[in-house]
Amino acid sequence: MLAVVCWGIDNNLTRQISDKNPIQITYIKGLVGGVVSISIALILGKTVPLDFTLLWALLLGAFSYGISLVLFIKALQSLGSSRTGAFFSLGPFVGAIASVIILREWLGWVMFPALVLMVLGTWLIVNERHEHAHTHAAVTHTHMHRHDDLHHLHVHLEGIQEPHSHEHLNPEINHTHAHWPDTLHRHEH
Repeated sequence: MLAVVCWGIDNNLTRQISDKNPIQITYIKGLVGGVVSISIALILGKTVPLDFTLLWALLLGAFSYGISLVLFIKALQSLGSSRTGAFFSLGPFVGAIASVIILREWLGWVMFPALVLMVLGTWLIVNERHEHAHTHAAVTHTHMHRHDDLHHLHVHLEGIQEPHSHEHLNPEINHTHAHWPDTLHRHEH
């Protein structure tokens, strides 16, 4: 239960900085997590193998945890923490299905209602829509964007349709459209 609470706190704290570079955030979180984990292992009297085992562990972590965390942070930017959490909560079921196919391990019957409930919950949260008038405060920032969305209507680069990045000012704007609590729609209701 404590792990779930800590994961929820971490998701919401990471959401607060999700408009920053996801790769840099992943480096920092990986470095801190690695130092803490190795420190705990050493305090408990464990040894850290200084051979290819360590190299393979680092590679596995980079490709599983690292890439997953970058994608998670990118999802936080556009979906918000609850929707991102719902999508990522389906991951263990993908692993369980893979174990049935690859390892021929039986999951047990309890996995089926759990899968149905998780898919239903994810479907409900993803299909929830709301729309209301809201204000985006003026902000100067740099990030990848397109000029055909509702938030990047600056005219000095008209005609550019492909995603690009440059510093720009988003003036204060009042408008109404359906949205999720993404990076640009963090406001109280």
